Amino acid sequence: MRESLQKLQGLMQDAELDLLALLPGPNLYYLTGLNFHLMERPTVLFVPSNGEAAIVLPELEAERAAEALPDLTRFPYGEADAERVRAFHEASRLYHSARQLGVEPLRMRFFELELLREANSAWQLVSAEGVLKELRLRKSTEQVNSMHRAVLIAEKALQETLPGIRPGMNEQELAGELIIQLLRAGSEPDLPFAPIVASGPNSALPHATPTDRMLKVGDLLIIDWGARYEGYISDLTRTFSIGPASDTMRTIHALVEGANQAGRQAAHAGVTAGQVDRAAREVIEAGGYGEYFIHRTGHGIGLEGHEPPGIRAGDDLRLEAGMTFTIEPGIYLPGVGGVRIEDNVAVSEGGLRTLSSLPRGLVELP
Repeated sequence: MRESLQKLQGLMQDAELDLLALLPGPNLYYLTGLNFHLMERPTVLFVPSNGEAAIVLPELEAERAAEALPDLTRFPYGEADAERVRAFHEASRLYHSARQLGVEPLRMRFFELELLREANSAWQLVSAEGVLKELRLRKSTEQVNSMHRAVLIAEKALQETLPGIRPGMNEQELAGELIIQLLRAGSEPDLPFAPIVASGPNSALPHATPTDRMLKVGDLLIIDWGARYEGYISDLTRTFSIGPASDTMRTIHALVEGANQAGRQAAHAGVTAGQVDRAAREVIEAGGYGEYFIHRTGHGIGLEGHEPPGIRAGDDLRLEAGMTFTIEPGIYLPGVGGVRIEDNVAVSEGGLRTLSSLPRGLVELP
């Protein structure tokens, strides 16, 4: 925790942020190695720009925290509401001189906000998005290796699933089998997201939810899935054809495959995220399907499935070694079907490391 905490405190000092309140989730895990549930019993980690961190947490979690981080100051509370309020007041006294309190804008709940306001009305609550974005933007070699292991687990799981795919099974059955194979292959049970299995017209929906639609000969089939290893995730997509694919489907698949390759070739230290998006998008636009590429080229991955950097048009963030993200161009024809090919990559000093290796060409099943 010490090294991560010092990194965070340096960022807070640069941003002139006095105090930070973190809820259970990726940032708290990054700092402490502890996973807590976000539930009706609040857990809040306080991190000052100078000094020692402290945590407010339910009594039932106190022993686990003590074993993992014996030097972390703890303020446990019981089941009564008054106990909870007391714990927050006691913790707030450690940071009575703080004025700006940073919170996670996409995670902080009204529940905890009210407890924080009641604990110290002098705190001015502000977004800590900029500080937290910088905290986990660049991954260490060990973290990238964990992501690579998550990729290998995901790839093995899909390879074990593919032989059972056949016309007549439905999307939900296929998603269920893939989840079983992910766990058998070694993924942590907390999958990064529920697999997307989308066939036929459903494959034209980028974030489709598996349904009871049965696979049919002539369908395109998108499978978007991932695994988790040592907290870090993979997020992959491949597109298949159930039986022979039509000429149109072959054309759009070839364009997406070319866009994926162009995006990976463009991504290296020093170029902007927007330039990577442009390289992939130009391939699809040149093929006449630009209006059907309806999302960004990629998103950052790490402890979360979506985190910085965003690989999108106009983004002037310059890529640096240690940044990890997806390259996932797609074409989606409403009412007909879609294609997406997604790989996980890591920027290195020498260029780009593609973590995923499954074939990207159109595979006809069964």
